[in-house]
Amino acid sequence: MRIAKQLDALGVNIIEAGFAAASPGEMEAIKLISKENLKAEICSFARGVKRDIDAVAESGADSVFLVIPSSDLHIKHKLRKTRNEILELTAEAIRYAKDLGLTVEFGPEDASRADMEFLKEMIATSISMGADRVTPCDTVGILTPERIYKFYSELRDEFPDVILGAHCHDDFGMAVANSIAALKAGANEIHVTVNGIGERAGNAALEEIVVALKLLYNVETSVKTERLYDTSLLVSRLTGISVQPNKAIVGENAFVHESGIHTHAILSEPSTYEPIPPEIVGRTRRLAVGKHAGSRGIRATLKEIGLNPNDEQLQEIFRRVKTLGDKGKIITDADLYAIAEAVMGLPSSRAIKLEELTVVTGNRVTPTASVRLNLNGKPLIEAATGIGPVDAAMQAIRKAVSAVEPIRLEEYHVKAITGGTDALVEVVVKLRRRDRVVTAMGAHGDIVMASVEAMLNGMNVLMSNHSTSEKPGSRS
Repeated sequence: MRIAKQLDALGVNIIEAGFAAASPGEMEAIKLISKENLKAEICSFARGVKRDIDAVAESGADSVFLVIPSSDLHIKHKLRKTRNEILELTAEAIRYAKDLGLTVEFGPEDASRADMEFLKEMIATSISMGADRVTPCDTVGILTPERIYKFYSELRDEFPDVILGAHCHDDFGMAVANSIAALKAGANEIHVTVNGIGERAGNAALEEIVVALKLLYNVETSVKTERLYDTSLLVSRLTGISVQPNKAIVGENAFVHESGIHTHAILSEPSTYEPIPPEIVGRTRRLAVGKHAGSRGIRATLKEIGLNPNDEQLQEIFRRVKTLGDKGKIITDADLYAIAEAVMGLPSSRAIKLEELTVVTGNRVTPTASVRLNLNGKPLIEAATGIGPVDAAMQAIRKAVSAVEPIRLEEYHVKAITGGTDALVEVVVKLRRRDRVVTAMGAHGDIVMASVEAMLNGMNVLMSNHSTSEKPGSRS
């Protein structure tokens, strides 16, 4: 429901909310979404069998994506039918769905491996029975931009008035390029998924196609691009499928610059190394610190977190960053802050200190955490529940600090550094306070404590009270 509402607010035209006949839970989900009166058309997947179509009608969905195999490979080995039987099945299923009042989008499955003349015969049959849209499927992602362009050009010539869709899988990493090529050849609609999630290697990524159309082809869609990143985060969190850091548009590193050559130019003119302005997709630019960083980028990052070293201090900070980077260490904003404090002779600025943390969890207990913090001498005590002990602890800390200053957790990543059940766990977080974003890390044998350490390290950077105009050794 939350994802459906987000997609509707994002501006997508049609939401395929699930497979109504798959399970009671799936049916219930589609029913709930259908009752929300969203602006988007609500669709359910179905096979060419009456019980599937009945389930779609029962769910309250507006339309059905009716999928029937079209390649001889699927017809023979999956359904064990003849071509004539498939044509009869197509006609019967579409007529049945239309009689139930459903909008029908017909999806010839494995169309990219079907005999073209038989595929056309299937499509003609579907149209004669009242199909509203036809979306041939590149089910195993074998098409290339050149082949899919020819494929849709031929279908458009054969069926000039039909609404044609494209459904591309990403087995060869071409789903986005293929979808755009299909549009250029005359397709009216494309099937996409947030973050490119889907069966096997996934489907065409919504965010990549929308931004490519907007910036590379000057084609506007109904999608509000500034909401793409928030949508990506929501889908990633609720599905449990993380986004690779170097993923286009929504990946953690998509707008991060580390190389000294890049950051030097970015600070003068962002478009030198940014083909996509980050604000267009709801993101912000970030300069990372690492072995490839330049001194100018480090100075800019320090200025953002409230520190202004002199030239000599900057060179020493620069040297220490390079040394750590050569050892393979990820250098977070909290690490840079600590290095700068040491070099500049500033007293360690930790506004928030953890005094006590208690976490209760179990198979019959809602995970609960209580925390006592010290914020500049003022005690902060809070408790919270969560999905698990980590979530409960993080929520309790955020709740306690939010009473003074709202801080938002934007990203959370965890990995085990060593093997075994006693592995050292490393947690990296990205936190936001108003328009400032910082990264921080925690490492501990206990994942809860590693998470808390990362959270507090980041919060302390965000709430630091060093002024950019301070002299070394002084405090505001």
